Amino acid sequence: MLDRLHIPILTPRQYFVVALIAIASLVLIILTGAAVRLTGSGLGCPDWPRCYGSAVPPLQSHALIEYANRVFTAIVGLAVIAASVLAWRRRPFRWHLALFGGLLPLGVVCQAVLGGLVVEHHLAPGLVTAHFILSMLLLDAAFALAWCSRYEPGERRQSADRLGVWAVRALVPLGQLTILAGAITTGSGPHAGAHGGQLVHRFTFAGGDTLRWMVERHAAFAALYGVGAVAVYLLLRREGGERRALRPLGVVIALLAAQGAVGGIQWALKLPTELVWLHVTLATATWLATLWTVAAAGRLAPARRPAPAVEPAPAAAQHRPKTANVPASPL
Repeated sequence: MLDRLHIPILTPRQYFVVALIAIASLVLIILTGAAVRLTGSGLGCPDWPRCYGSAVPPLQSHALIEYANRVFTAIVGLAVIAASVLAWRRRPFRWHLALFGGLLPLGVVCQAVLGGLVVEHHLAPGLVTAHFILSMLLLDAAFALAWCSRYEPGERRQSADRLGVWAVRALVPLGQLTILAGAITTGSGPHAGAHGGQLVHRFTFAGGDTLRWMVERHAAFAALYGVGAVAVYLLLRREGGERRALRPLGVVIALLAAQGAVGGIQWALKLPTELVWLHVTLATATWLATLWTVAAAGRLAPARRPAPAVEPAPAAAQHRPKTANVPASPL
């Protein structure tokens, strides 16, 4: 069927470029989505998929920002569909690339449906947080697609540093927890998405002090993430450590340090919109660097099984005198 559509055959390098475009588009939609929320444009178009019942938004800043984000979502959809379809035209064909590619358009469709629910329920903080987390999960799939398309099976050596590789992988849940706490913190603060005096619900599970409570937890998780990253970096530098992961892990540490500085400044300045957006941008870059670190560490080589021990012969058998073969007597 794809031959009838005259879709060209792609080399591994050409498909890698397609996967990178998919990653770039997903990163941009995260940042434009953050801009929608931080500028209070989440309800710039009170209906979905139209805007004020029309296919063309009114000339109002919030409506234009929100509608532009929706249009860009359609462009992202084209990029991920291309990555999905062209995975079948890559030569040599690899089934797991087709699997990762297939997850991307499915995720974008889920994002569009979730976005409609967000508008319908007037920016309910739980739905908005889920919208952001799904974006990060799509980023995971896109990164896996790009990384796996970059290397052929067996091209990169497997790692013998079991402790180092598992330590790198242990950073993933720390990063996920930090990102989730950050998303909930945003949903508890002044940038939950309201504009024009509209009332938007925020997280209030700790009462009026929910924002401060979440900021403290978010900062604690981020500090643990940073300390863990430094500890893993030192572990990888030991003799026999998996040094391929040192460079991307160094990037993670630098980004976490920048995150800490921006986070402290934005809290001291009472959360200005521009710094909060920068914080989200750095968070996205940090997560990509974390995925890069895990991928660079590589897959573990199979554990070597010890050779079975050969049991020594009994001492009596070893010292038993040898007897000549005497023919049996016919009697």
